[in-house]
Amino acid sequence: MTQSTVWQLATGTVQAVNGNLVSVLFEGPAISGEKIYVDVDGIQIKGEIIEIANRIAKAQMFEDTKGIRLGSKVTFSGELIEAELGPGLLNLVVDGIGSPLALVAEKAGYFMERGIEIPAIDRERNWEFTPTAKLGDTVSRGTELGFVIEGRIRHKIMVPFKLHGSYSITWLAKTGHYTVESAIAKLTDENGHEISVNMLQKWPIKNRLIAGQPRPKDRLLETGMRAIDTMFPVVMGSTTCSPGPFGAGKTVIQHLISKYANVDIVVIVACGERAGEVVEVITEFPHLLDPRYHEPLMNRTTIICNTSSMPVAARESSIYMGITIAEYYRQMGLNVLLLADSTSRWAQAMREVSARLEEIPGEEAFPAYLASRIHSFYERAGVIETPNQKLGSISVIGAVSPAGGNFDEPVTQATLMVVDTFLCLSRGLSDQRRYPAISRDLSWSSNLDIAAEFLQKSAPDWKYSVDTARKILLEGLEIEKRMDVVGEDAIQMSDYVVFLKKELFDFAYLQQNAFDQEDVYCPIDRQMEMMEIYSKIFASPFMFKNHDTARKTFIVLQNDLKNLNYAAFRSESYLEGKAKIEKRIQEMLDVCK
Repeated sequence: MTQSTVWQLATGTVQAVNGNLVSVLFEGPAISGEKIYVDVDGIQIKGEIIEIANRIAKAQMFEDTKGIRLGSKVTFSGELIEAELGPGLLNLVVDGIGSPLALVAEKAGYFMERGIEIPAIDRERNWEFTPTAKLGDTVSRGTELGFVIEGRIRHKIMVPFKLHGSYSITWLAKTGHYTVESAIAKLTDENGHEISVNMLQKWPIKNRLIAGQPRPKDRLLETGMRAIDTMFPVVMGSTTCSPGPFGAGKTVIQHLISKYANVDIVVIVACGERAGEVVEVITEFPHLLDPRYHEPLMNRTTIICNTSSMPVAARESSIYMGITIAEYYRQMGLNVLLLADSTSRWAQAMREVSARLEEIPGEEAFPAYLASRIHSFYERAGVIETPNQKLGSISVIGAVSPAGGNFDEPVTQATLMVVDTFLCLSRGLSDQRRYPAISRDLSWSSNLDIAAEFLQKSAPDWKYSVDTARKILLEGLEIEKRMDVVGEDAIQMSDYVVFLKKELFDFAYLQQNAFDQEDVYCPIDRQMEMMEIYSKIFASPFMFKNHDTARKTFIVLQNDLKNLNYAAFRSESYLEGKAKIEKRIQEMLDVCK
């Protein structure tokens, strides 16, 4: 920031305080989204301008407003709320505005004081920088200058995204150890102005960070959960929402996906959830091993914490902070998974701020712009081809917590309009302990064709097999409803067999045991092999003398299939179990002849 810019910064004083909303009378230029500081007895409380009318700016504060009074001095920064981007973001736990919680705890102890602001990225740590560009190269925003090794990630150091136009490299640092603030390159623009570049850059969190061209989604995001990968697939670069009532397993599903998804980077945004769940993630992840690389999961993870006890204003910033960090890693050509739990808390924060601004409310008192805000967040996902000719992606999975499990409420409906996959969690299934409790009839995915094309070489009939399984599930659910009314014996044998096939598929395939080291993660190759068995069962015209015989026969087969899930893939016990099942299916067919 130049000296002439500093002279033009606005100045102001507090005129009114309403909860976490502060009205400021100001002189000079001010912009919406600008970062401000309110002085409270020498402590600087951070806030963000969200509305300007004449000479009054209304700002939401990120900390407790206790002590702010009429006439309190307000300092305008001239900057937007920004995320720090650079080496050191992985294995980090930050709050909604980017302060690393471990360093905050060291400085403030268990009882955090107001006004503490610590940068997210360590300024003193040395990184071994290796240049990849050459002197005289013409570069632009997002072009790779070199890299550092962050864990197992090749962290690319790129031309700052705030620079537009073409630049020529006039100086480039040699291979060596540098801090993030050390100059590693000097660029000259078309007018001859020289710009010094280091490894640290900042980006406004509410502005989309993208340098490159959008590309179509064509790769399956493997979660290891059969109900998702087979029935309701998620692809890299797509958006997913998982609404469900309290206790249905939204958070557990997100945590399992974060552990086993085939992505390079995971960004977890705990937005307004209970502190206990966040503490569980923070304490568990350092001890959990990545099943692919056998190293701690935290080495590829960034966690943004904003629990329900923290200020409401920081909920919104935590959502945007997470997606901005994800966009930064996508620019390196990496596949990033963003897990937001839960966007409903963010919407509630918007409702509270909207009420304080005295805006005309929409449905259920949410602001009229709720849908556009939710859409703008999810639309930042996708696949791009970077300026370095690499493909990177952001996949967003957002949990929604509708009150009372009501999916007709505004947040769920606004989310449904923009996502590619809808994983509806069912209270009935969770009460029956059928986990994951993903509704078989209400959930849907628009990615089935993409998944089928991706698996075309290995499983040419994948789409047909999945469609057949879904048909059996839906028919079986209808027959089950009839059985509840007229009883089991009143159902025709052909319909009863369809019901038993549905129960077998639900129990032995869709349900998974998260406490079993084999069943907790099912690779896509194993799912393809298992679907071949189930396709044979679905296509077989089983007929039995009576309902008791049919039920007993299917229970035995069901248990064999369930036990197969606990055997290591392609181990001796797995192959023996598979051969036993195929033999039993043939025996069932022979009996029916």
